[in-house]
Amino acid sequence: MSSKQALHQSLGNYLKNKRNETGLTQSEVATKLGYSSPQFISNFERGLCSPPLKNLKTLVKLYKIPVEEIMTLILEEQESILRKALSGAGKRKRKAK
Repeated sequence: MSSKQALHQSLGNYLKNKRNETGLTQSEVATKLGYSSPQFISNFERGLCSPPLKNLKTLVKLYKIPVEEIMTLILEEQESILRKALSGAGKRKRKAK
């Protein structure tokens, strides 16, 4: 799994749990976001993609998610991605010499 997929998966699991806590269906959320199909919500929740930022903002309000909580989740995943990417950077340079 790529680091981008890992971010999508973590965010998707989180959003699915939050949606379930609010008692909303994927169809109800899709309607509130202006989608014609719940497939878009399913794609977010399965980690196939992340919601666009404007929709993420709506989801935060809809699911009553503390902004700091979701920011922490996303930033921790991004930090992990960067650490993995940068940890091998020095090794590659040494091999090139």
